[in-house]
Amino acid sequence: MAESKEQSFIRRAKSLPFVLIIRSGLANIIPILIIGAFALILQTFPVGAYQRFIARFAGGFPLTLFGTVFSATFGVLSVYMTISVSYAYMHHRSEPDVPVLGAICASLMSFFVLAGAYLPSFSLDSVGPKSMILAILAGIGASALYHAIYLVFRRRRIQLYSAGSDREFNQMLGTIVPLALTSVIFAVMNGAIVYAFRVDSFRSLLAAAFDRPFSAIVGGFWKGFFFVFLSSLLWFFGIHGSDALESVMQTWFAPGLAANQAAVSIGAAPTNILTKQFFDCFVLIGGCGTTLCLLIAILLFSRDRARRGLGLAAAFPMLFNINELMVFGLPIIFNPVLLFPFIAVPLANYTVSYLALSAGLVPMITTEIEWTTPVLLGGYYATGSLAGSALQLVNVALGILIYSPFVRLMDRQTAEKHRAEYDSFMDYFRKSEQDLAGVRLIEQKSVYGEFAKALCADLEHDLDSSVVLAYQPQFRNDGQCVGVEALLRWKHPSFGMLYPPVVVKLAEDGGFLPELEEAVLLRALTDRPLLLQRFGEGIKLSVNVTATTVVTPRYLHFCQRLNAKDAFAGKNICLEVTEQAALSFDVKTVQALRSFREMGLQLAIDDFSMGQTSLNYLKENLFDFIKLDGSLVKGLFSHQNCEEIISSITQLAANLHLTVLAEYVETERQRDALHKIGCDCYQGYLYSPAVFLAEAEAPK
Repeated sequence: MAESKEQSFIRRAKSLPFVLIIRSGLANIIPILIIGAFALILQTFPVGAYQRFIARFAGGFPLTLFGTVFSATFGVLSVYMTISVSYAYMHHRSEPDVPVLGAICASLMSFFVLAGAYLPSFSLDSVGPKSMILAILAGIGASALYHAIYLVFRRRRIQLYSAGSDREFNQMLGTIVPLALTSVIFAVMNGAIVYAFRVDSFRSLLAAAFDRPFSAIVGGFWKGFFFVFLSSLLWFFGIHGSDALESVMQTWFAPGLAANQAAVSIGAAPTNILTKQFFDCFVLIGGCGTTLCLLIAILLFSRDRARRGLGLAAAFPMLFNINELMVFGLPIIFNPVLLFPFIAVPLANYTVSYLALSAGLVPMITTEIEWTTPVLLGGYYATGSLAGSALQLVNVALGILIYSPFVRLMDRQTAEKHRAEYDSFMDYFRKSEQDLAGVRLIEQKSVYGEFAKALCADLEHDLDSSVVLAYQPQFRNDGQCVGVEALLRWKHPSFGMLYPPVVVKLAEDGGFLPELEEAVLLRALTDRPLLLQRFGEGIKLSVNVTATTVVTPRYLHFCQRLNAKDAFAGKNICLEVTEQAALSFDVKTVQALRSFREMGLQLAIDDFSMGQTSLNYLKENLFDFIKLDGSLVKGLFSHQNCEEIISSITQLAANLHLTVLAEYVETERQRDALHKIGCDCYQGYLYSPAVFLAEAEAPK
């Protein structure tokens, strides 16, 4: 499928090293973000009885515990980000001889220099969410500089070491000079910035750079509008917008709440629309991009199973405005389809909310609430009015309306992409089927391995619902139907019926082949009464089972349990052993096969030829039927030896009192030739394709 210029640009942009590093760095600290956010939820959950309990229980220990966890996560979030970005950078460079710990240490030292750790006013506030951009710059910049210096020293064989010490110790000694030089260079750069721009640190310069555009904007509405736009745009490009602009929030909007509260305290009317709680309650519902609306749109309108599954997994934390699972799992970052709604929905909600508060339809915000307060509760508690909750509902509905067409567009694009991947995967599988016999396809480090992994997950999910059986009848030379073979079919929700060997391979690689084969036997037995009505009371019902499964204690015990409920004896059920792997005829194998025979089950060998493996199956006289290797039947008229081989097999089978059945019989000429050399049972398109039970008709 041809790639558009826009798609090509986005693909190249996504693959840029700094983009990959930032995305990876943010993704790595998701557990820290979620733990910190849930600690805040547990600390501030807005229910009076709950708050009284955690404040009094064990002397307020739960309250202290939650506060400690929050401080240890969000309180030093930029430190975690620096470490994560540095690690992501070194992982991207993939040079195992360069110590990663040295790069992380260099990044942390550089971060603290740029953050102004040398200042008397330095506090934990300087290493919290406000310094996220600084963390990204230090993580990438210092790691890159350290990496380059280390390589220069290694090439010039300049390295400190201690004789007799272990390799790790000497390797860390080798990081001293690169670490020191990196720190000095960043300290000099910070000093130059302090001198040139008359600031106290690079962090102050960065804060001033973000603050300047807001200083230039006249009017509260446009200041807030630009804040929402810039925050969403930064998020889209992988930068935690809310945290990156925290200093802007504290400078321009957070004081509005205190001013409103002061006005109320003296009996005046509050006048500040824009407060931190305004953005948290009415604009960023569900987190950046107002993603609660996206979540609901996905659950209402998306038909993509993976996307809906992600939505369900992300639903609970998103009720508390924690949306990292959605942002990085969907993903939203660098997703061109979602660029417009991700920015437009917050801006639309901002505009509607601003107008509602300025018109007096919703009271001004006078109560401080945490950003994790759930929707509806947040609007009510912040404004002290149900109008606040109603405004949130209006904004959610508006957001869903904007997001919904883009969710459908994502579904269409995903379906087209998956169809192209499926066609490519199937082409690869058919060409490589024999070579993949001993390979775990889902573990392959390739696009085919990734696609196989996704199919495998779908198959396991559908094991009880979408896996069905088709039945192909078997006939004698005189036209009498003597049996049917149950054939596995899986109808994928997107790709339709899959090539059966792929289904078996996926189940085998996924480790649930025994469950699949047990389900096949159980379903065939359930269908048997209707099969007898369609094809005749005396027919044999054949069910495939792989050689790896049939000899396992699990499968034997499964059949024994079925037999205890309703004996197999007299039911003409045949287990058809297929060769995913050759049977090894040790004592346990022979005993297992005899146990099946004792239960009244018949046994057949599938794809029988004159090879050593096939002949080994005949030694113990455990099988009742032989099914000819399909290549022999197909080559009956194109390879002169095929007729001789089939003739030898039929004579051998007659001497051992075995029935021979030929598959792939498609013409009367094939049937007549097979009859002439002693094969009188057939299966193939000459008589009938495999049909589903609802479509099957009794043979005429």
